Amino acid sequence: MRRVLVFAAGGLGIAAGLWLTSRGATSAAPVAEGAQFESDGKLSRPTDYRRWTYVSSGFGMSYDPAPGSNEYPAFTNGFVNPSSYEYFLANGKWPDKTTFVLEEYSSTSHGSINQHGSYQQRFLGLAVEVKDEKRFPDKWAYFTFGPDAKSAAAITPGRNDCWQCHEKNAAVEHSFVQFYPVLLKVAREKGTLKPSVKLE
Repeated sequence: MRRVLVFAAGGLGIAAGLWLTSRGATSAAPVAEGAQFESDGKLSRPTDYRRWTYVSSGFGMSYDPAPGSNEYPAFTNGFVNPSSYEYFLANGKWPDKTTFVLEEYSSTSHGSINQHGSYQQRFLGLAVEVKDEKRFPDKWAYFTFGPDAKSAAAITPGRNDCWQCHEKNAAVEHSFVQFYPVLLKVAREKGTLKPSVKLE
């Protein structure tokens, strides 16, 4: 938010401040909220998701316990549409039309002045999760986008491996809140965690 600070006394200073405020304040372009679908039913690639609410990042996460199953660890950054985030803070669960975007980046440890640790490098793609009770019989649907894909169809069948994994292991509905510290606290306070899910 841009603010004009006026350090002046008297009517002239106040008038100047008001003039600067009216001339200089500009409204940001509205942020597209949630999923946008095309006429063929495909999901349009989310474009404003980096202006949504950031929930958490992961590095090298893998659900496969086999040694070497994550030879090339990647970074993931999670975002959710703002209105759904606010609803979750108040209720501990997700409203209809909730949309999550998970972007994936390759990792590297060597570059510029970095000597230790890893940082994000090359964009790999997006994974999108949408809750739409009218559009999808199983409420939640999953989509993947390559680096340049403009639209994507939902992964089929409806109860695919992604759906099954989220149904079984996600802490709140189909969201892995156990990996989002702020939202995990909210879910605990609201009593909306699945009792069957392992958190630690």
